[in-house]
Amino acid sequence: MENKQMQVKQPKYQKIAADIAAKIVEKKYLVGEKIYARSSLASQYGVSSETARRAIAVLQDLEIVETTKGSGVMIKSYEKAAQFAHQFLEVQSVYQVQLEMLESIKRQKAELSVLEETTKRLVNRTERFKSVNPFVPFQVEIRQESPFISQSIGSINFWQNTMATIVGIRKGVELIISPGPYATFEQNDIVYFIGNDECLERVQNFLYPNQ
Repeated sequence: MENKQMQVKQPKYQKIAADIAAKIVEKKYLVGEKIYARSSLASQYGVSSETARRAIAVLQDLEIVETTKGSGVMIKSYEKAAQFAHQFLEVQSVYQVQLEMLESIKRQKAELSVLEETTKRLVNRTERFKSVNPFVPFQVEIRQESPFISQSIGSINFWQNTMATIVGIRKGVELIISPGPYATFEQNDIVYFIGNDECLERVQNFLYPNQ
């Protein structure tokens, strides 16, 4: 079953309660002032009467407002409204960080999926290419730090040490095909050889053991 990303949301009534608290802090509502009845509050915020009732209940529980039957809702405490608004903003910031982290994880998963698919296509193309032409040679340059300069292919047991078969050596503008065991390695030669996927590393390690 596919895992769907969970979205973290707060109830509407909490958001309405926090908005009213913020308006008290901004002194749009003053202590002692009466504000909307539940029906008016529901209409103002576009929610049900039950959602509006819960919002007022939150504010009443926190002693920010007090309600009286027939008299509506009266603002009771500026300080407690400020405390609630501050706490709500802190919670909101935590939620925002969570959402940003989830979004970052989602993007990383998408990027990894693209990378995986690209890698698969590359591997498939490489395998198809090898099946069509498995004898495409590797190449390596003979540099002065190699201990085998001026030594013959046979004397250094090249094949036995690398499991690679030399198919050619380029010496300047001259290319020697199938050089045989008596051909020697000289500085700046380009050696062409075939073998499995690991033979390039083996040849490099053999020709340059100190690197």
